[in-house]
Amino acid sequence: MGQSAPAVLVVISAVCNLLDGRDPFCHGPVALYGTVMLFASIAYFILSRALISLHGKDSVLATAVGRDFKGRISTLFYLVAIPLAVVRWWLACALYVLVAIIWLVPDRRIERLLT
Repeated sequence: MGQSAPAVLVVISAVCNLLDGRDPFCHGPVALYGTVMLFASIAYFILSRALISLHGKDSVLATAVGRDFKGRISTLFYLVAIPLAVVRWWLACALYVLVAIIWLVPDRRIERLLT
């Protein structure tokens, strides 16, 4: 196995400890990631509202954005996941993955209105 064997064993041990929940520091980075994503979600909300106010409430953009379900549900999931990361970090990660999947699904509102 050579000289890299101890390094591999350390990585495997760290992963096993992380999966067992014995790592007391894993909740911090998960909560911090959620905080960063929450601020990005808030910035998206501010940007979309600023653009809508610039173009008017009856504009094509305002109609396309509509009630902005994806933006609102993402913010809600981040708000739930941050305190959840302290208790069950893996559930918070599951919420982050769920938000990513929500945004990966194509949203054709703007495309549909512009064509």
